[in-house]
Amino acid sequence: MVRCFIGVDVGSGSVRAGLFDTGGELKAQAEHPIQQFTPRADYVEQSSVDIWQQVCRCVREVVASAAVTPDAVAGLGFDATCSLVALDDDGRPSSVSPDSEADQNIIMWMDHRAIAEARAINATGHEALRYVGGEVSPEMELPKLLWLKRHMPDQFERAGLFLDLADFLVYRAIGQPVRSLCTLGCKWDYLAHEQRWPRDLLEQIGLSDLLVGQRVAGVIQSPGSRAGALAPGAASELGLTTATAVATGIIDAHAGALGVLGNDPEGSVAMIAGTSACHIAVSQEPCFVPGVWGPYWGAVFPDGWINEGGQSACGALIDHVLRDSAAYGPLEDDARGRGTSVYALLNDRVRELEGTEAYPSRDLHVLDYHYGNRSPRADPSLKGMMTGVTLGEDRDALARRYLATLQAVSYGTRHIIEAMNESGHAVHTIRLCGGLTSNPLWARELADATGLPLEVPNQEEPVLLGAAMLGATASGDFASLRAAAAALVGDSTTVAPRPQHASFHAAKYRVYKQLYDDQMAYRAIMAALD
Repeated sequence: MVRCFIGVDVGSGSVRAGLFDTGGELKAQAEHPIQQFTPRADYVEQSSVDIWQQVCRCVREVVASAAVTPDAVAGLGFDATCSLVALDDDGRPSSVSPDSEADQNIIMWMDHRAIAEARAINATGHEALRYVGGEVSPEMELPKLLWLKRHMPDQFERAGLFLDLADFLVYRAIGQPVRSLCTLGCKWDYLAHEQRWPRDLLEQIGLSDLLVGQRVAGVIQSPGSRAGALAPGAASELGLTTATAVATGIIDAHAGALGVLGNDPEGSVAMIAGTSACHIAVSQEPCFVPGVWGPYWGAVFPDGWINEGGQSACGALIDHVLRDSAAYGPLEDDARGRGTSVYALLNDRVRELEGTEAYPSRDLHVLDYHYGNRSPRADPSLKGMMTGVTLGEDRDALARRYLATLQAVSYGTRHIIEAMNESGHAVHTIRLCGGLTSNPLWARELADATGLPLEVPNQEEPVLLGAAMLGATASGDFASLRAAAAALVGDSTTVAPRPQHASFHAAKYRVYKQLYDDQMAYRAIMAALD
């Protein structure tokens, strides 16, 4: 009988599913958008009802497209953004929104309402914070929970179960909560290496009642462990059978790491680059990297540690810079007329500029902190900067800004990798996946800016593959996630850095770091007014 596995990836704007065979070949995929709600500035919410509906739609479509029978699907794995889901005692949506809409029961990872709560938690200086790079981020779950308790106490009390989004998907699939060491260790301050909650920290910040009742109940397992079989109702909704094994879930970026690291994870950093970017480095011993999340035990492979760096705005920043230009509208019309993308047209224009001048962005510098800095400065209040701007509004001016922004994002990655290597890692290769892998100019600049080779997988959907690996392991077809990764991760294409450009990027990187120092000086000047 044919056996296959389905990976489901819930990103910020869509649900995707991929069906893979036992050799790791993608046989079918589907994608559908999901809703976002922004009731106020810095608030970003979603609906678990909407997300589950789209999950079911995608799974049904890939089974039909691959022309397999439902009983051929041996395993199902879920990954998702690290967003917070609130349910009532009966498992129904419980609002987290000031609009009091019950369906708006998810606080997204990118929601920044809990900045003050993150600062309050960090002010404790608790030992547990060592395992999140020294500071929690408002993107994590404890600050969000503390915000709910402080600002919406009735809705906090009404919620009987809080889950990370990946764990919610598993809960919805099997009918009971099974939590992942990945989600809890990376986003909830759970001390995975000691298999315990930091109860005294929860008491200090006023969240000790989180451990009372069923709010964080559930078995805690490593990603890829068998969580259970599909419950009858979920099997019917998904178009599968109750014989399908459901794996313990994982965060979306970590699924991408599984999909690219293969059988040699140590010594490389997995970079998952899309709207934001995540950088995951694996080690056998814990590395404490200031400003970089972790070390987390068992968050990707059950027998190792990871550190997780990140950039809060990556593709989102590039898109913003493009749309902020008067030249964008005509560029978009041109791309539509030619049947291509604005990025392809700008890449061509950059190459034309490089034909007449060595470095078109030589005097234009960008600091990519438009949405704060996740790593290694760990300061969500930081802002973006640009220097060397002219009145130019034509396509050449936009091409220069675009190139300078690609370089700034690349310098952000360089900064993270330097911090990792200074604290015990030995990263010598970037293994890349995500939407930005399709942009050859950005890949070229990333390799040149970091001085490291990039390995871009030939597998077109490594995040979906990583999620499917969970299901393949849970089904028993592979003995471990490492075995699944070694067998299923395929070949890659290498983009090598060009050494003749190293001195240029070294100079621009100095400017990049100086921009941060300048911002701090400006803050000090303005603070003197107070």
